Amino acid sequence: MKRSLFFLMSLLTIPASLLAQGKLQSDAAGDTSAAYIAFLLLFLLALLGLALWLFKNTNQLKELEEQPEDNGRSWLKRRLADLSQHQLDMLVKRKAAQDESAINKKTGGNWKKPILFVLFLFSGLSVYAQTGEASGSVWTNPGVLITVTLILIPLLIAIYIVSAKVNHLVKKVRGSHTRNAARTLARSINELSDDDLSDELLKRKAALDFKLTNSELSGDELPEDKRGLLHHITEVDSPRFIAPKKKAVKRPDIDPALSKLILWYLGTAAFWLVLGTSVGEYLGIKFVAPDADHVSWLSFGRLRPVHTNMVFWGWSSLAMIGLGYYVVSTVSNTVVASLKRGWYGLFLINASVIAGTVSLMAGINNGGGEYREYIWPIMLLFAIGLVITLINYLQTIAQRKTKEIYISNWYIVSAVMFTIVIALVGYLPFWQNGLGESIAQGYYMHQGVGMWFMLFNLGLIYYFLPQQLNTPIYSYSLGILAFWTQILFYTLIGTHHFIFSAIPWWLQTVAIIGSMGMLIPVFAGTTNFLMTFRGNFHKIGSSYTLPFYLVGIIFYFTGSFQGTAEAFRSANLYWHFTDFTVAHSHLTMYGIIAFMLWAAIYTLVPRLTGKEPKQAWVGAHFWMALIGLLFYTIPLMIGGTLKGMAWLEGRPFIDSVALMAPYWLWRAIGGSLMWASHLIFAYNLYYMIASKPEIDLHTAVFDELEKLPVTE
Repeated sequence: MKRSLFFLMSLLTIPASLLAQGKLQSDAAGDTSAAYIAFLLLFLLALLGLALWLFKNTNQLKELEEQPEDNGRSWLKRRLADLSQHQLDMLVKRKAAQDESAINKKTGGNWKKPILFVLFLFSGLSVYAQTGEASGSVWTNPGVLITVTLILIPLLIAIYIVSAKVNHLVKKVRGSHTRNAARTLARSINELSDDDLSDELLKRKAALDFKLTNSELSGDELPEDKRGLLHHITEVDSPRFIAPKKKAVKRPDIDPALSKLILWYLGTAAFWLVLGTSVGEYLGIKFVAPDADHVSWLSFGRLRPVHTNMVFWGWSSLAMIGLGYYVVSTVSNTVVASLKRGWYGLFLINASVIAGTVSLMAGINNGGGEYREYIWPIMLLFAIGLVITLINYLQTIAQRKTKEIYISNWYIVSAVMFTIVIALVGYLPFWQNGLGESIAQGYYMHQGVGMWFMLFNLGLIYYFLPQQLNTPIYSYSLGILAFWTQILFYTLIGTHHFIFSAIPWWLQTVAIIGSMGMLIPVFAGTTNFLMTFRGNFHKIGSSYTLPFYLVGIIFYFTGSFQGTAEAFRSANLYWHFTDFTVAHSHLTMYGIIAFMLWAAIYTLVPRLTGKEPKQAWVGAHFWMALIGLLFYTIPLMIGGTLKGMAWLEGRPFIDSVALMAPYWLWRAIGGSLMWASHLIFAYNLYYMIASKPEIDLHTAVFDELEKLPVTE
């Protein structure tokens, strides 16, 4: 917990550095000096935090050395209710020869590497290193800045190396102490010869062999757990800062080949999420430090489409397709038609994102098409990957063992079909001139969000949410209503992005009516999900997945309703072309899509790997992402509204730019929290997939006991 607090404290250096950056650009040299002094104070605080962390580890090692050895008899009695059938059989056999028992083991905690503060200090350091104007202050002298930077870089690297080595030493000493304790306890248990303990072991073994007769409640016995039915009763001796969460329920084994395919989809998606939002983080910093660099490849105009396309086609699309392979085959009660085709789709989509990123940074783009900046040969790779995925999904559903096609597959397959059509409309040249291009752009842009990301994610939620709540979906009919009305109305609303343009007035009106019609599927879907939650809200506090589902559902309603409100002509006058639309797009693509994907990933991956994430880190991911999103969107909605009012009042454009300065700072702060939460998510995913299991004392005792000869 202290390390989590240390991590959160280090996050505070980001807004502090941004504030200092703003000062460097606008204030006099005296203010600049104060900012550098503040930065150095933060650096000293980081060193103090490291010293405290090292002191804590030293104390833990000292406590391990001074901890009294446990007694085999007392340890065995405490853990008697936790022994498995195999372990009891081992002990009973040893008792038959003489009398013996088990060992003790202490958890060798899996410490996290202390690289967090270094990363955030570097983010602030880069801002300082690239600013500063000529002045009489020594702190603004470029030579001084370069010198300080060169001194701090190796110092920070040294801090990291020392921290890593200390962490490794602590883990090594703790593991050695645990193994020694296990061997000592094994020998102690092996030498026990108490008849009473033998009786207890036999009694416990009989309890495990007990089978219910369905007449237990009719007896006159006093309340007593004679049959060993109660296990792992949690006793809370002190307040807990982090409430314990339930683990994933054991499910039937999944084909390892399918698990590998899904994990590769999710792993590459997480990579693009971190990289894409790192680009977005840099762009957010540029709003308060526009002169951070002067490299053409890193200009805002090139990096902005890199960010959007990377999180669209890299993160969200790959994560959805990977999760879809599990849902489509599971609700069809069959195997995936072709895992090889699944790998082909993975390679093609990743290749399109890589090639698209390089081409956009080099200045090669489609020109003028938002979210379709990739040139057509690159987008063709993505489209081929979708065609392969669609064929795979359809063949899997065709060989289903169930009579009905569950609604999840309706949504998922329709999403892939619509996206192929959307790509054709967006890239075929027949209507890419004049107003036709504007209409095609509105269709492409909005259908990409609503008929690809939203439709696919709703299909995932219709499977994962009832499964996590252990409750059937509230109304299958509401799901069908939402499905068909979304197809009817969402395909009409693209041109509401071009209100008051040269597009025919009747077409604009149709888009507004379609936006109003979207209230039907949104209300139907939200009602369906919340009513499925009915009677299950108490489960949220004991689950680390349900909060993600609930936030996604809430933003599904609020974000979609906000989109309808923006379509009205009166509201469009104020909000269009302002930062309000940026806030809206993040409320939907982040608040809905990202949170729903995280919910599904945290649900599925433990089932595939058998490893749970660290619940404290899942909590940190959730709260930092949610708070960061609110810090990002609410100020932009306020600032965007004020900007629109300023335009209507006829004020100069530059006035609206100056007006947005504090709101852009909040954007950078919120974006930094969101970006940091993605690093935590990536770590959680890595931990669930690749981490080595911690040494469990309970298991280690009996592993050591099996190595000892039976003394007669």
